[in-house]
Amino acid sequence: MLLDDYSLSMWGLFIILATVLVQSLVAALVKAAQPGAVPGKIDETLSHASFVFRSSRTIANSLENLPVMLGTAVLALLVQADPFWVAVCIWTYALARLVHMVLYYVIATEQNPSPRSHFYFIALLANIALLVFIALALI
Repeated sequence: MLLDDYSLSMWGLFIILATVLVQSLVAALVKAAQPGAVPGKIDETLSHASFVFRSSRTIANSLENLPVMLGTAVLALLVQADPFWVAVCIWTYALARLVHMVLYYVIATEQNPSPRSHFYFIALLANIALLVFIALALI
């Protein structure tokens, strides 16, 4: 059964979605607590020194990357790519995105690359690897 073979992958996807939900809540609550907050609008003068900016950028970055990972994960399940490697890729992505989030929240830096950039790259590599495992399953 699909769920049995891919249960670790399903838990990884659960963590990814829960992470994005937490990021969304944090960004909304932090912004709403600001004096004169206007829904959907961030003060353009804010930068990395502001947690409002960092929490907003964290969720935006996740939303920019999430569709490709979810699409890749669903395709991996549909083509029945190797369950072990699918789980490894999904969990690597999930954990890298969690660390990326924490680093974005706690480190206010304009430096590029910043420490969070390394975890962005790890998550990107996990997504690329998952695409490779899909191609191998299709061959």
